[in-house]
Amino acid sequence: MRVRAAAVVATASAVLAGGVLTAAPAQAVTTPTITAKGAYLMNSATGKTLFTKAADTKRLTASTTKVMTAKVVLSQANLNLDTKVTIKQAVSDYMVAEGYPSSARLIVGDKVTVRQLLYGMMLPSGCDAAMALADKFGSGTTVAARTKNFIAKMNTMARSLGMTNTKFDSFDGLSNGANASTPRDLTLLARSVMKNSTFKTVVKSKSYTAKTITKTGATRTMDAWVNTNTLLGWNGTLGVKTGSGTEAKYCLIFAATLNGESVMGTVLTAPDAASRTADVKKLINYGYAKIS
Repeated sequence: MRVRAAAVVATASAVLAGGVLTAAPAQAVTTPTITAKGAYLMNSATGKTLFTKAADTKRLTASTTKVMTAKVVLSQANLNLDTKVTIKQAVSDYMVAEGYPSSARLIVGDKVTVRQLLYGMMLPSGCDAAMALADKFGSGTTVAARTKNFIAKMNTMARSLGMTNTKFDSFDGLSNGANASTPRDLTLLARSVMKNSTFKTVVKSKSYTAKTITKTGATRTMDAWVNTNTLLGWNGTLGVKTGSGTEAKYCLIFAATLNGESVMGTVLTAPDAASRTADVKKLINYGYAKIS
């Protein structure tokens, strides 16, 4: 009994000293209980699994889908991030038809760079920016054909990354009935795309102000795009992407690095935003403790 009590005291001291469990011995780390229906956590340096909860059960992905949209864009050969894309009426029509989902508030006729569109898609979760990118980097003679082709590229990329339980049917997570992935698959995606310096810079930004070019050639300073990920900066959090929806509930792909320890993971179908945040904080702290 004395040995067990000593271990408890040591663990409590570690918590008091550091505010997190990083100093506690690995065997003393308590596996967290979370509200999300699905979750996965890995040591992102080694790929080792640290936590699972229904990690291979398919669920709706909501706007975490946009991570794959970014991955496909950034994987294009000879990509020029400063290429200008003119925002089409079709983008505005899509946003109206979808009932005004999350938006970067892009204006028809404005010229916006690919880099700016990535910020507009990843920070305020702009479905308009996602469509503009899908239209730009898909192949075909019509907007519908190009966006369909882009979604096919997303699924090809998923297969190449070993995302065996993933199927995308949209470029922005507004599912047409067949958009699903798993916490494990989405974490594999994050581990891959976070190796891209542009992506990493975008998703760790708390806000971004774009200057676009209007139809008349004037410069338009857009209202700042604010990142929907409120965890940024907390305990080394670097990203990656939130998601929410009526059926998908609350989702988050996350990555964090502190004192040389790196974790990455995904929670899907948390009941509300506050629970999602609490879940991820528990998992990040748990991951650091398991690695140390």
